[in-house]
Amino acid sequence: MHTINASYRSLSFLVNLNWDRIFYFVAIVAALWIGSLIGTYGMQ
Repeated sequence: MHTINASYRSLSFLVNLNWDRIFYFVAIVAALWIGSLIGTYGMQ
C-alpha cells in the first residue's frame, strides 16, 4: 500500500508540474482533428 501511495504522489506531482504541456498537446490534437473533420465534410 505504501508503494501505491508513493507512486500516486509522484504521478500527481508530475501532472501538476506539466499540466500546461499536457493541455497544449491535447489542444493541438483537438485542433488538428477538428480541422480534418471540417476539411473532409466541407469538401462534400
